[in-house]
Parts: sequence; C-alpha cells; structure tokens
Amino acid sequence: MSFLIALAALVFLMFVAYRGFSVILFAPIAALGAVFLTDPGAVPAAFTGLFMDKMVGFVKSYFPVFLLGAVFGKVIELSGFSKSIVAAVINIVGPQRAMLAIVLVCAVLTYGGVSLFVVVFAAYPFAAEMFRAGNIPKRLIPGTIALGAFSFTMDALPFSPQIQNIIPTTYFKTTNGAAPILGVLGAIFIFVLGMMYLEWRRRTAAAAGEGYGEGHGNEPEVVDTKELAPAFIAFLPLIVVFVVNLVLGGFPGVFTGLIDRFYGKSYDLTLAMDHTITTQISGIRAIWAVEMALIAGIITVFIFAFPKLKLTFADGSKAAVAGALLASMNTASEYGFGGVIAALPGFTVIKETLAAIPNPLVNVAVTVTSLAGITGSASGGMSIALAAMADDFMKMAEAANIPPAVLHRVASMASGGMDTLPHNGAVITLLAVTGLTHRQSYKDIFAVTCLKTAAVFFVIGVYYATGLV
Repeated sequence: MSFLIALAALVFLMFVAYRGFSVILFAPIAALGAVFLTDPGAVPAAFTGLFMDKMVGFVKSYFPVFLLGAVFGKVIELSGFSKSIVAAVINIVGPQRAMLAIVLVCAVLTYGGVSLFVVVFAAYPFAAEMFRAGNIPKRLIPGTIALGAFSFTMDALPFSPQIQNIIPTTYFKTTNGAAPILGVLGAIFIFVLGMMYLEWRRRTAAAAGEGYGEGHGNEPEVVDTKELAPAFIAFLPLIVVFVVNLVLGGFPGVFTGLIDRFYGKSYDLTLAMDHTITTQISGIRAIWAVEMALIAGIITVFIFAFPKLKLTFADGSKAAVAGALLASMNTASEYGFGGVIAALPGFTVIKETLAAIPNPLVNVAVTVTSLAGITGSASGGMSIALAAMADDFMKMAEAANIPPAVLHRVASMASGGMDTLPHNGAVITLLAVTGLTHRQSYKDIFAVTCLKTAAVFFVIGVYYATGLV
C-alpha cells in the first residue's frame, strides 16, 4: 500500500503537469496528499521541515544560475546578437542545408549559455524562412530545433552552462567539465544519428511530394538581416562565457581552476562579533564558475550594444526575471516534492527495486531518466533522483571503482533523455511558438528523445569497454 501511495503521488504530478496546471501549486499538494494517506498528523511537519526546506535549499543553490542565464539570454536577444549569430551560421553552412544550419544555430546558442526557451524564439523565424525556401515540411521544424537545443549541448558536452550540467556538481563534487571524453562521444552519437534521422524524414517527405505546406498558424514575418551586428562581435559574449567558465572551474585532469586555487577546499567568512561562516568550496565551485561566466557575458554584451540595450533593458530584464522565477520555482517545487516522497515508506520499495539493478551506472541512468520522464523536467527529475539517492549512487560507484565524473555525465545525460515527453514545458512551448500540434510534430521530437536516451547507454558501454573518462 505504501508503494502505491508514492506511485500515485508521482502519477498525479505527471497528470497535472500534462494538463498544464502549475507545478508550483500542485507539487506540494501531491506530496502532502501522499503524507496524509500515510500519516495524517505528519502533514504540517512534512510541509515545513521537508518540502519547504528542500525547496528553499534548491533556490539558494541554483536561483542565481537561472536568473543570470535568463538575463544573459535576454540581452543576447535584445541586442540583436542572436539574429547575427543565426545569420552567420546559415551563411557558413549554406541556406540549402536548412536542417543542419538550424541544428548548429541552436547548438551554438545553448552551449553559449542562452536559455533553451530564448533559443526557440530566436531560431524559429529563420527556420520557417529556410524550410519554406527549401520546400521542407514545416512539421519537421520542432524536431530540428529539439535536436539542436534540447539534446547534446544541454547535458552531454562538457562545460555546458545549462542547469542540467550544473546540478550534479553539487552531489558528486565534480566540475561542469566532468568526463569530457565520454561527453563529447555522447554528443557526437546524438548529433550524427539525429541528423541522419532528420535527413531521412526530409527525403521521405520529398519522395511523397510533400512540401512546406499552406495555411499554417503563427507564421513569422520575413527576417530582416540588415543592420545586424558583425558576427565576430555577436559571438564574443558566448566565447567569453565559455572561456571564463573554463578558467574559473578548471579542466579535469589538466589544470586546476582559479576558484580552487584562490579559495582552496573551504573559505571562512568572518563577520561582526567574530561570527564565522564556513563555505565548502568543492560542492559549489562549478556553480560559482558558471555564475561568474554569465556575469562576464552580460557585461560583454553591454559593452558592445549599450546604445540599444539602454532603451530596452528595463522592460526586458523584468521579463527575464519573471521567466527565471517561474523556471526555478517549478524545479524547486519538484525538488521539494522529491524530498517528501523520498521520506515515505513507499519510496523504500522503489529504492530497493532500483537497487536490484546491479550496475551502478545503469542504475543511475534508469532512475534519473524515469523520474525526468514522470515529472516532464530534466532538472526536476534529476533533482528528485539525486536528492533521494545520490549517496547510494556514490557508494555503489566507489565499490565499483567508478569515478564521480562518470556518474555526473551519466546522470546529466540521463536527465535529458525521457524528459521530453508530451507534458514537458519546453516541448509545449516549442509547439506553441511554431504553431504546430503534438499530432503534427511530436513524433520527431520523440525520436530525438529516444536517441538521447540511447546515447546514455552508449556512453556507459564506451566507459566499460575503454575506461575513457
């Protein structure tokens, strides 16, 4: 019975998320409903001592990353740099290779630190224009954007500043460059097979005589590429984010980052009345590195686009803050939900079932991707899994002599596996922006989802076959 209660809470949260209700509202309802069915008298204590404690802890650790990422994406958008980047990539690849161009555009922007949601808005007008010119079915645009923005740059490539690559650093005491060889191999796997799939879909449609189509909704205006910033200036903020992140965080096995060199393992902050606060650096250095890198990127955009930003930043920053609050609170609520569920007797059954998977890396992959699929959130599902089971994962890995960096990369990539099920917020946003429906375009998004999931097990296989990290 206790297992069914925990399972029912998970299913209920997935259902309300799929129906479009706020996770911020319903995550505590789902969690406390499970507590009520287990022990009615424990509901107030579970809310204050578990749910709120976990939720606030998540906000404390990760809200600055959400906020700075949203602001960075917004100034890239307001400055016109995003259009310059898109136009430059298209010129390099060639307009005849529409799918490849859009995948690369989305990859460059997300790996440069721009929010996935901003990338969707930035890339769609160009994608529509190129697909229309190439007579490629519009229904293939969401799958193309998903491959570029929601896959290998989000969680496979080392040093990605996306939150899915940051969360594991707190639990496994790693950097966001963890397991660089495995990450790059996983990214190549996803990119190559993803492009092969998209090209197959394009050729199949062409053979059937299907073109771009008519009567589509939300068709964008033709993109005006006049008076865009020079490409080298537009790319500069993305390069700054990458370089500062690398220098501060370090490169695993090659050189130590400046944060470790300056602060060491811990830092004592002494305030008035001899009150000392000790901060353990190992669990937060990757977060600090990304935060400082995003600040450097924002400053760079302002240096080169101040005349334009001074007119639009006030309103734009409000939208960025609102978006960051919503995204971080959604994930934090799911994290609080996970903390409560993990404390229930029924979760012991789930843990024991998962623990029956003898291989620690497969265990991590299955656990994280399952919870990401249930919650419809890569960061939310991974947060729930790691909050409940990170210590168990570490013990299993230590017993098998598996480096924490490999755990990090597997968990990060697994979070971006089954997270893009139909109720995922990014999927819903992508379809809304492109004016398409699940019936028209979700098949291709799901194909990318399956490729991402397969890539996790490909990486696990490579590690066991070669020992590469």
